[in-house]
Amino acid sequence: MTELIDVAGARPDSENEKGDSPAGPLAGIKVLDMTRLAPGPYASMLLADLGAEVISIGGGRSGLPVPSLSRGKDFIALDLKTDGGRKALRQLVADADVFMEGFRPGVVDRLGAGYGELSAINPRLVYCSVTGYGQTGPMAQRAGHDINYLAIAGALGTFGPAGQPPVPPLNLVADLGGGGMLSAFGIVSALYERSKTGKGRYIDSAMVDGVLSMMAMNFADWHTPTLPRRGEGVLNGAMPFYRCYSCSDHRYVAVGALERAFFAQLWETLGLGDVPDHFDRALWPIIEESLAGAFATKTMEEWTAVFAEVDACVTPVLEPHELASFEQIISRDPNFALDSVPVVPAFSKGPARRETNTRPRTQTVLLRNGLEPEAAAAIAAQSDSTAVTGLSWPPL
Repeated sequence: MTELIDVAGARPDSENEKGDSPAGPLAGIKVLDMTRLAPGPYASMLLADLGAEVISIGGGRSGLPVPSLSRGKDFIALDLKTDGGRKALRQLVADADVFMEGFRPGVVDRLGAGYGELSAINPRLVYCSVTGYGQTGPMAQRAGHDINYLAIAGALGTFGPAGQPPVPPLNLVADLGGGGMLSAFGIVSALYERSKTGKGRYIDSAMVDGVLSMMAMNFADWHTPTLPRRGEGVLNGAMPFYRCYSCSDHRYVAVGALERAFFAQLWETLGLGDVPDHFDRALWPIIEESLAGAFATKTMEEWTAVFAEVDACVTPVLEPHELASFEQIISRDPNFALDSVPVVPAFSKGPARRETNTRPRTQTVLLRNGLEPEAAAAIAAQSDSTAVTGLSWPPL
């Protein structure tokens, strides 16, 4: 295993007296990332945030890296259709811990980067394929995006109001949750197993599978009073005490007063009289009308102040540009900015944010990983940024 060098070229400090590594719990782990767009790059950013050395390998029809998912990574370009590019990849793989790819099944085998070939070079390699539909099944070769994976995993059919088209929650669920987070979880799990067995593992990480897993609680509730159909039930805004309300300034507060104690605090704080049985469906129209009328009398900011010390599960609906001035956010993360989200989860003596630099450093990285200077220079010279033809983000 190679000694970790961070993106600035400095070696990490030694562990402190409690055994915590300032460089993060994954310091010393080397990750090669050939994934594209959001799911895989988000997974590798999570690994980089916790101290892993991540080398993102681009080139060809790869698209440009997403800057917001590029923190703590080195970027290189390799043409795997050339002998030099494949030689460089094999050199990197020889002492890597993790390899990630996000192509349709079979593509990496044709590029000489399949699991069979790379694990023969390094049997300790944890190899993760991140795809929408997985490596098998009739849709394995189909193209798709977050909205498609949500659709066939049964999640999209539960999102949005009744009587209107389903609405995806950005690309949070399939791309970043079922794809990125669960891929990172699988990789860390395989690394833990390797620490006991000495052998790597192949991971078939499919976003559809991830969404199916994340829907476990809601699938169990489907066609029951808790979730009878889209737009109805407990957690989708149909209940008057679990939804958003408009304030006098046309901003919103979020109300999540499910439990009796929280609902009672809500009702009493609003001065609405005797507390009704909030789970009596016959009373829901009256409850909704009462809550809507009350919240319409003050601004969102005023209601935020009213409920600041009231345990009623009422919070402002903030927009992204407001987060850096919201007390809870900045108390946890004083350096929060929209282009610098926190390192998660929080560890004692946790790693600090790392720099973001998407400029290719092909020659520098290859030299650092043992390639001869002439070969490194020649391979770097072959990379042509004008050849990138894939989707880049943001697209507009």
